[in-house]
Amino acid sequence: MMEFIAQNMAPIMFASLIVFLLIGYPVAFSLAANGLMFFFIGVLLSPYSGGSINLAWPLLHALPDNFYGSRVMSNDTLLAIPFFTFMGIVLERSGMAEDLLDTIGQLFGPIRGGLAYAVIFVGALLAATTGVVAASVIAMGLISLPIMLRYGYDRRLASGVIAASGTLAQIIPPSLVLIVLADQLGRSVGDMYAGALIPGLVLTVLYMSYVLIMSIIRPNSMPALPLEARTLGHGVMSLLVALVVTVALSYAAYRYLAPAHGDNADILGATAGVLFIYIVAIADKRLNFNMMSRLTQQVIIVLIPPLALIFLVLGTIFLGIATPTEGGAMGSVGALIMAAAKGRLSLDVVKQALASTTRLSSFVLFILIGARVFSLTFYGVNGHIWVEHLLTSLPGGETGFLIGVNLLVFFLAFFLDFFELAFIIVPLLAPAADKLGIDLIWFGVLLGVNMQTSFMHPPFGFALFYLRSVAARVPYLDRLTGKQIAPVTTGQIYWGAVPFVCIQVIMIGLTIAFPQMVMHYKGTTVDPGTIDYQVPEMPGLSPLGTPPADGAAPAGGGTAPATPDLSQPPSFGDPAPAKPAAPQPDLSQPPSFN
Repeated sequence: MMEFIAQNMAPIMFASLIVFLLIGYPVAFSLAANGLMFFFIGVLLSPYSGGSINLAWPLLHALPDNFYGSRVMSNDTLLAIPFFTFMGIVLERSGMAEDLLDTIGQLFGPIRGGLAYAVIFVGALLAATTGVVAASVIAMGLISLPIMLRYGYDRRLASGVIAASGTLAQIIPPSLVLIVLADQLGRSVGDMYAGALIPGLVLTVLYMSYVLIMSIIRPNSMPALPLEARTLGHGVMSLLVALVVTVALSYAAYRYLAPAHGDNADILGATAGVLFIYIVAIADKRLNFNMMSRLTQQVIIVLIPPLALIFLVLGTIFLGIATPTEGGAMGSVGALIMAAAKGRLSLDVVKQALASTTRLSSFVLFILIGARVFSLTFYGVNGHIWVEHLLTSLPGGETGFLIGVNLLVFFLAFFLDFFELAFIIVPLLAPAADKLGIDLIWFGVLLGVNMQTSFMHPPFGFALFYLRSVAARVPYLDRLTGKQIAPVTTGQIYWGAVPFVCIQVIMIGLTIAFPQMVMHYKGTTVDPGTIDYQVPEMPGLSPLGTPPADGAAPAGGGTAPATPDLSQPPSFGDPAPAKPAAPQPDLSQPPSFN
């Protein structure tokens, strides 16, 4: 019995951790307690293991180095998490989400399903600026859900759209989970961001496609905004004219700046065009020139600051100007400036943002410390070898491995959130993926898309909990129409999430089928066989510097030099006089040092 337990310590340890988590113990303490308990057991059973357990009491001395070394306390990559968290919370307090939802809702309002399109579009923008799922879902649930219910949207569809759009912060950079995945996989955060960008945008398009299909199949489930609700009036043509002017000015600035600034001229030209139209919109609104429609003014004034913040954060990272940590720091400063410009920056807002940032950062840090304790013991009982053999022996090779891993993560996402999955499961999967030759950035993005479903899974999806906390539980009177609005039930929220979970599963399949969506982060691959090497010819010499053939005269006249005798060593002028040979010592006598 002892031999069986000792030789199967790794699967027993992993199964006991799952039991601890299902019982409801905090994740960080479950990891640490499980690791320490099995460390003691492993040391006692080591003589019965036949060499499969490599644990001894002095190994505990490695824990302080694990805590304070480059994996936890001295990890520069993890510094990006508090910066991006602080930026997202300040932006959420600044009222940016309310302005965006109101303005984009007015822009898409005249078409059927316009409010749903606006929620998805704003969800993608908030994902690219805040990176915090809770802030996005709560903000859109508080602002958009009452408006959608007021104008007759289906409750399940409205709930699903809001919850799914909020989870885009999981996969669109600067996502917090992508930072953690890059750290656990040992890869660059910038590469992870670049690889995840296109899948995030494709997923956004899939959400909008679902809304389009539902607006055709069930038009009454998402009516257009009535005329009296469009307070900004019309003006789409004015917006198109402003867009054309911006593009023309950007191109003209690019042509003007190209000779002096080279590759940076396109970015500088676009910045000049956008800045010009933004200043014009503000002046038109303040001075009542009425060159633009009210809708155009509002769209430009509301949309450009978050887009500028996105460029400040992601653009500098992708261009190699800043690291993710530096990009997060600049984003935090930009968020403070935006909040101050709106007159919503106060000491109370900063205190709330700092408290929430400290809470989330501490949560991540404690989980990571617990994971280091668990991994110390798990590696000591050869758990990584057990997992690697288990996964690499799956039928189907690389494809079978990807299918099996994604099914495992999809199932565990019913019970664990993305931080727990990233710290517990990913370190076990990465060595097997690397051994199979799978690109770890692609593998990380694939897992990120899969972990996004952990926010949407009924009944434990956190996005569903966030929406449930702000959705009406009892009937209420609408403040504009005076009509009684029925509450949103938990069942409606859950059923509304199901189609979007299916869309996320489809996105996993698309990421596997079209890996170039992620692999573009490597840039253009150069085939060494296509490189043409050319050696320049020198006057008077044949290729490779050999003397001219057939005694040809060198260029410019003169006599051709005599062909050297290559059978003798080279001579560099008159030989120096030979030194007299030193006398041979008499080895029959002892040496003299006089």
